[in-house]
Amino acid sequence: MISLIPTIAAQLAMLPMDIDISPNDSGLPGIAQLKTIVGAIMTVGLILSVLALIISAIIWGFGSNSSNPHMASRGKLGVIVSCAAAVICGASVTLINFFWHVGQTV
Repeated sequence: MISLIPTIAAQLAMLPMDIDISPNDSGLPGIAQLKTIVGAIMTVGLILSVLALIISAIIWGFGSNSSNPHMASRGKLGVIVSCAAAVICGASVTLINFFWHVGQTV
């Protein structure tokens, strides 16, 4: 039993130590430009969500006024989808940060 203690101690010394790596914005060139591009894409996504909302509301109105239930339901679905897309675009940074912090606690 006593002869096993040096072997166990040697094996414990070979275990990897805690790794502490955090994201940095100076590791690669072009990170600032990439942040600008992602922000611009978020803006385009929000603008397209507003456009989809307007078009879907028009289709919903035409479907309701012309007694066309299929067109009205497609317009309603378009309104819901465009609002969901705007929520996801607007909350994307917060969602990613939330899950990043959840992942750091694992």
